[in-house]
Amino acid sequence: MSSLSLSRPVVAPARNRAAKVAAWMKRARTRRQLARLDPHLLADVGLDAAQAHAEAARFFWD
Repeated sequence: MSSLSLSRPVVAPARNRAAKVAAWMKRARTRRQLARLDPHLLADVGLDAAQAHAEAARFFWD
């Protein structure tokens, strides 16, 4: 029978949760920034105001 390490399963989910929360925060921040861009800057990245608004309105987990 092999021995199991109890610390590994506990640490990995905590890291995964922290990484997920960090990704959510970054996504929310970049969507807020996108919503504030001027039309000429949106055009530079190939978006119009309606597309930027639709993206900015998405939930942070989406």
